[in-house]
Amino acid sequence: MTYKIELQSVDRLTHDVRRLTFEKPAGYDYTPGQATDFALDRDGWREEQRPFTFTSLPDEERLEFVIKSYPEHDGVTEQIADLQPGENVLIGDPWGAIEDKGDGVFIAGGAGVTPFISILRKKLAEKGTLEGNTLLSSNQCERDIVMRNTFEAMPGLRCHWTVTEEKGSPLARGMIDAGMLDDFVDPDRDVCYVCGPDPMVEAMPEELKKIGVPEDRIVTEDFG
Repeated sequence: MTYKIELQSVDRLTHDVRRLTFEKPAGYDYTPGQATDFALDRDGWREEQRPFTFTSLPDEERLEFVIKSYPEHDGVTEQIADLQPGENVLIGDPWGAIEDKGDGVFIAGGAGVTPFISILRKKLAEKGTLEGNTLLSSNQCERDIVMRNTFEAMPGLRCHWTVTEEKGSPLARGMIDAGMLDDFVDPDRDVCYVCGPDPMVEAMPEELKKIGVPEDRIVTEDFG
């Protein structure tokens, strides 16, 4: 089913990431970590669907998405960056999900952190703390980090940021690999959740296995 929803507000979070808040259709329900197919209600763009994850919680009155734009692609995300309150977009039914299998380490590459926003918000709402959970987020540059202040303000959540291209940053530098994971992951306890660019999602399970994480405690998702 297709739903037409109206954009209510836009907040710029970084130089290329925006938080978009929409009206919520009556009866629309989803699970934290799920996505929906999203298209612009503009001539020539209605068939250009892209998957985006909900960053709001299901019991909230509005739908929220955090979306990174890629101007060099001259595509949907560039159009989304120009959306103004009052415009409509088209979404479908929710689908997919990173299943919450318990506390652990959330490993994100760039905008792949977005599915973790609602998952961690739900955990926090239920428990009042995120003690026992860690976020490892890799970005090209420090300014690319999505919702850094939000994550760092979540009680109990341990956050570690790394950059891969920026020289002179006070943050750790380099890709997330077995050596880095070994400092943060308890292979006997933690569930490891992975979301990011395809090459990262494909490589990370092997890096986790190198430090002893069993396959049944590795959860991956390839949309952000």
